[in-house]
Amino acid sequence: MNFQFDLIEDKVEFYEANNLKTLQKKIEAQIEENKAIMLGVQSVSHQLHVNENGQTYFTAVVHFKKK
Repeated sequence: MNFQFDLIEDKVEFYEANNLKTLQKKIEAQIEENKAIMLGVQSVSHQLHVNENGQTYFTAVVHFKKK
């Protein structure tokens, strides 16, 4: 029986929240989880959208890469 392990080299994750603090907490929690599989943050991109009612909506894309 042969076992073969493939390590994740790149991973892109998407996040959304109604406020910036919540978005930051989500990203920080996932950074800690991804450290366990030896992935570090390569880049972060974020956007703010304001709808017609004036409500804000935050999104982010985080690219994780093998250390």
